[in-house]
Amino acid sequence: MQAKLVAEGTTVTYVVVLDQGEEAFSALTDWAASEGISAAQVTAVGAFERAVVGWFDRAAKDYRRITVDQQCEVLSLIGDIAIGPGGDGEAEQSQPHLHAVLGLSDGTTRGGHLLEGHVWPTLEVVVREAPAQLRKTLRPDIGLALIDLR
Repeated sequence: MQAKLVAEGTTVTYVVVLDQGEEAFSALTDWAASEGISAAQVTAVGAFERAVVGWFDRAAKDYRRITVDQQCEVLSLIGDIAIGPGGDGEAEQSQPHLHAVLGLSDGTTRGGHLLEGHVWPTLEVVVREAPAQLRKTLRPDIGLALIDLR
């Protein structure tokens, strides 16, 4: 992975380029934590050799996994980064929330919450940091940690 600060001021912008074979969601999570990012907007394009997206099942309060076991174009990847609760007593951490639309070779698409994406050959990510701190709060009634503006 490579990352470069490309703009400073009220809004800080980074370009992060993930390398072939990297798992995008965990790489971006680790990078955001290392940079101390607490509020940002994310956009990206590129491709995966395989991926898993999820559709949130309200009744189960969990994601239904949709496996894309083939080369796919990242037609759109958008989302945010905010500080969220750690799991099992871990400290709070930067947490990306990313949605992807993936294009397949026959022109069809798969989309949902990005759970896993194995980069091939690249993923080009733009992260626009906001001059704020956003915090996610676990909502047991929904089964998710959501941004809480209070």
